[in-house]
Amino acid sequence: MSSKIIKHTMEELKNGIYLDNSAWDLLLFGGIILISFILRRFFSNSFSKIVFRFIPEESISIQDCVQLIQKPFELLIFWIFLYFAVQNLHVPSTWNIQPKDHFGLLYLIEKAFESAVIFTVTWVIIRLMKVVILVAQEKWNGADQKSKQQFIPFLNDLSMVFIITAAGFVFLGRIFEVDVVALITGLGIGGLALALAARETLENLFASFTIFLDLPFVVGDSIQIGSISGDIEKIGFRSTRLRGADGNLILVPNRLLTSQSLENMSERDYRRAKYTIQCELNTKPAQIEAAIAAIETFIQEEPLCKKKAPKVIFEGFGAYSIDISVTYFVQTKDFAKFQATKQAINLGILKVLEKEKVVMARS
Repeated sequence: MSSKIIKHTMEELKNGIYLDNSAWDLLLFGGIILISFILRRFFSNSFSKIVFRFIPEESISIQDCVQLIQKPFELLIFWIFLYFAVQNLHVPSTWNIQPKDHFGLLYLIEKAFESAVIFTVTWVIIRLMKVVILVAQEKWNGADQKSKQQFIPFLNDLSMVFIITAAGFVFLGRIFEVDVVALITGLGIGGLALALAARETLENLFASFTIFLDLPFVVGDSIQIGSISGDIEKIGFRSTRLRGADGNLILVPNRLLTSQSLENMSERDYRRAKYTIQCELNTKPAQIEAAIAAIETFIQEEPLCKKKAPKVIFEGFGAYSIDISVTYFVQTKDFAKFQATKQAINLGILKVLEKEKVVMARS
């Protein structure tokens, strides 16, 4: 009895017509949409786990991978289910809507759907690239990986440019039916004019590749180029960001970094300090000799100054002073540590002069 009722109900659903669509087709549409909402999380998590299998161990957690991929992939799953759900639906003839082959409402809806799919696929690819970037950040984390760490922002920017450019060509070809091959050919012909107009920009771009290949410096290094000095914060397509000693941000075009002499102060094994102590003209020779010996001994006792002997000499006579030249080398690449050592030595020199009763000359 129940089978007959089910069979009768199915016949009614197939024979019942609502807005030129059978009740069965409408139920099938609603059922597919409902299934998409139920299963999209399952498909998203499954895809994330597949991606996670290709990730090196102890790089990122599965939660991070799922979090990056989940939303765009769920949206893509919804568009796929929606595409299959509307296959059996028909637009009511009484609405007098133009078919999708002609410009009208259906044509615009189809183009909007294709645009949404292109946007979603691009979003998925961008998030997959973000996973790669995140893995690279974790893998190259450490003080010995600075040369690779600085490549990560550049790789991120470069990949975004290529992905968005490719998506733009797909969008033009699919939505606006532009001949992409002819467009790319036209861009190649017009590339010479573009290159001339953007000569400096291209110079900076090629200079950035030179920097990554030659590695004259890495992120975190202290450099000086001309009168500009600071710590490297980021190497970009067009310019490199420096943080000056006073905290100001300096943008230096990359072409300037490859076209003139550059000093990488972080690559120094030693940092040199040199200055002159001006003593009063009436200072006795014995005081000068005692001060020189004491200063030299004090500097040699500093742990970071033992590898290279300091040079403390009687430089000569100034107009109003007797000059003692002090030169020493601090074995460190860290500028802050160098400054701290220099301060300790300066204070020690003041104590030596006070002990030997040597008075500083007044200008």
